[in-house]
Amino acid sequence: MESRLRAQVVVVGGGPVGMLLAAELGGRGVRTVVLEARDSVCDRPKARVLHARALQGLARRGYFTELVPQGMSGAAEAEVPFRFGGVPGLTITASASEPGPVLKRPQADLERLFEQRARAAGVRVLREHRVTQVVQDLDGVRVLAEGPLGPVECTALYLVGADGGRGVVRELAGFAARTFEATTSGLSGLVRLDDADVPGLGWHHTPRGWIVAHDIPGAGTHIRTLDCSGAHAGRDVPPTEGELRREVARIAGREVGFGEVRWLSRFSDFSRLAECFGRGRIFLAGDAAHLHFPVGAQGLSLGVQDALNLGWKLALAVRGRAGAGLLDTYDQERRPAASRVIEVTLAQLALMRARPEAEALRSVFAGVVACGGGGSRYLSDLISGQDAVLPPEAGTAGRVLGSDGAWEGRFLPNVALRTAQGPSDVVALLRGGGWLLLLFSERGGEYGRRARAWGDLVRRVRAEPVGEVACDALLLRPDGYVAWVGGDGGSRSGQGGGGERLEEVLVRYLGCGSPEVPAGRVAGSDAVARVVG
Repeated sequence: MESRLRAQVVVVGGGPVGMLLAAELGGRGVRTVVLEARDSVCDRPKARVLHARALQGLARRGYFTELVPQGMSGAAEAEVPFRFGGVPGLTITASASEPGPVLKRPQADLERLFEQRARAAGVRVLREHRVTQVVQDLDGVRVLAEGPLGPVECTALYLVGADGGRGVVRELAGFAARTFEATTSGLSGLVRLDDADVPGLGWHHTPRGWIVAHDIPGAGTHIRTLDCSGAHAGRDVPPTEGELRREVARIAGREVGFGEVRWLSRFSDFSRLAECFGRGRIFLAGDAAHLHFPVGAQGLSLGVQDALNLGWKLALAVRGRAGAGLLDTYDQERRPAASRVIEVTLAQLALMRARPEAEALRSVFAGVVACGGGGSRYLSDLISGQDAVLPPEAGTAGRVLGSDGAWEGRFLPNVALRTAQGPSDVVALLRGGGWLLLLFSERGGEYGRRARAWGDLVRRVRAEPVGEVACDALLLRPDGYVAWVGGDGGSRSGQGGGGERLEEVLVRYLGCGSPEVPAGRVAGSDAVARVVG
């Protein structure tokens, strides 16, 4: 029995990245089908950390808004302790007006949350469906899968492979990749510790390797080992309980008592980066596009940002409202970010190796981190993703609120606002998923009129300038990044930030617009707002 389905976008992979992308698409009215090989969400310990930039992006899409402080603005920051390559003392910081520097939440919980939102938006989720063939042409894609009731054929305009590091879309669609071969061997398992003092919770380093242990409430202790002396001899051979016990004892230098062992797995520093994240009508996201050593807990956040970046762009393309080359910006923006994370994980691994020079480097590095200041902030932003700036090809230039000469492509902080409807902020105004044009001066009226042709896509909100706002207007993308600045601030391209430039940016992102769209069609358009200092 063969079933035939039609959709606008097919997402292969129902993990957190695939489900979030599906929710983003479904929420924008895109007919979406998710094909997932597993029969249910897996509760085995995986990622459990969301870093600041991913969390900030999710808040702007209506997730975790209960964590967003109300009415806060200014330079205050929140802090949490963290490690860089096993070296303690690092502080991850984020604006106090945002949800927080770090959110610890099991990956399975996030997957369920995103799936619930996807289904509520009308996304069709097909579990126990394994993809066997992918074909694309000029008009769309065709995906063949084996399901519990037989073969399934699904045709769509676009396909996204979010099926993880061992997924099939990357290979079936012919994506080439750069790989970094494994040089380490690690084991992971969920255990019940009998001896609570050794290795204990946290990070433990001996001349023979590393042991990292964290409690999972109600489940046990997630314990991981790392041997930097070489790769696994049999990388694909399933590990055994005895192997984990022996490895923990070898690294600890003594027998460590633990009882039940579940969910064993191997890991290493094997890394892979697809040479492009999009080929025609097929895209990769999450671990399917980039894979790296798990130190620093950046993988989940990286995939979340992929989904938040690609979702609104695909939705525009499906509606025929995408500017020429808009889908190309997904690769231009996200591939450098993934490459950066791979570099950062390799740097952290260099600190963790059992060599004399690595020991000396750890000692020096610990002193640098302990001093705080710019070096510590640099590492904080590096780990949390808050150092991200869109490449020049992806946006125009201008000065950002409260910046010190910061230019195009920056992420706008959550500025507090007061509108005619009451107090608000950037997070709340972006929650609808569209573009936002903030108008800060009398000249802003001109910019608002120039944007009317895109009135069904761009929400216009008037605001009074405050503090160091050195511009007349700001255009924000749905993911919170500044696409254009009007007035003072200039441009890398030397073209300035006037009304003509605004129209150029809108055309590049959103096409030619619809002049017949009446002003005020979007709810809240041209609403009067006042910035709260």
